[in-house]
Amino acid sequence: MDAEAVLQVRSFNRTVAERIGAVNDRFLHQPRPMNESRLIWEIGLEGEELRTLRMRLGLDSGYLTRVMRSLAKQGLVRVRTARQDGRVRSAHLTKSGLRVRAELDRRSDELALHILDVLTGKQREQLTSAMGQVERLLEASMVHLAIEDPTSTDAIWCFEQYFAELNSRFEGGFDPTRSISAETQELVPPRGALVIARLRGQPVGCGAVKFTKKRVAELKRMWICPALRGLGVGRRVMNELERLASEANVHLVRLETNRTLKEAIRLYRGAGYVEVEAFNAEPYAHHWFEKRLARASRFPKKELTRLVIQSRK
Repeated sequence: MDAEAVLQVRSFNRTVAERIGAVNDRFLHQPRPMNESRLIWEIGLEGEELRTLRMRLGLDSGYLTRVMRSLAKQGLVRVRTARQDGRVRSAHLTKSGLRVRAELDRRSDELALHILDVLTGKQREQLTSAMGQVERLLEASMVHLAIEDPTSTDAIWCFEQYFAELNSRFEGGFDPTRSISAETQELVPPRGALVIARLRGQPVGCGAVKFTKKRVAELKRMWICPALRGLGVGRRVMNELERLASEANVHLVRLETNRTLKEAIRLYRGAGYVEVEAFNAEPYAHHWFEKRLARASRFPKKELTRLVIQSRK
């Protein structure tokens, strides 16, 4: 990693923290630090489950509990337990909490206006454009990949998004029952694996590897949500699938795709896949690709199975 790039990121972080007042224990001139103010904002007008807040903000359970206690002591938040499930707890703003949130909203607008006010019109345009790009890149860096159970709610949701997009883009639509199989039992060890991409705890993409024959595998179910395309998330998912295939002693990875998926074709070619003659009878395919993998240390199938079982908990 470039040392200068690391220093630039650190300098940027310090400047932003200083400019928005994150280093002050009275964020936006309110009698509470930024962490408490951020949680008040995230709880929102309708309330939010604690587990959702943990995932969205990447907070430790113990830390979240301490901050919630502080907010409750100030009379700003109430934590409720769901009647249907005692394990589900949600936070709701009190009337005082709603007033504080409204004031935070007002002061946040005031700070943004103050930042922009001292700049020229051209500088404002440059700043807001750069901020938009930085935000997208930071979100891309926050995407987390993990091996998942293909029968989980998030996996099924990703598959549904994938099928719906193919159906809208393919000439004549898409019927998964006509396509070459990639059933859930084929996407778990030792027959394969599924990788889910998440941002702030929510699924934003997926990809699977299916071990079809000795030292050969196929990539299946490659999908990334439109909002994150063009940020390298698809390449990361593909790299992870290739890593799993290589560690399972696979030497050749194959995939097929439809001609309407031009961005996917660019991704495959950019990742070193070479177009070849058709190697299967996939009815929706117009292009077939393959890539030879470098040797890697063998990944124990027991360990892969353990990771999938762990993801179900």
